[in-house]
Amino acid sequence: MASKTITVGVGIPMIVVGALMAWLWAPIEGIFQNQVELIGSTIGILGVVFFISGLFYSKEPVLH
Repeated sequence: MASKTITVGVGIPMIVVGALMAWLWAPIEGIFQNQVELIGSTIGILGVVFFISGLFYSKEPVLH
């Protein structure tokens, strides 16, 4: 059972923000272009990780 909260609420927005930073904001920057691309790419990659982990998330019953 997938978690829509993790997948849609965290993963997809992080992918979108990372892509926008790497593709739109980085070319505008002069000196800090490489750093902005790195941060944007890192956010996008973490978004993909959260997206995939949200697909595989399932609640397990706690055994006492």
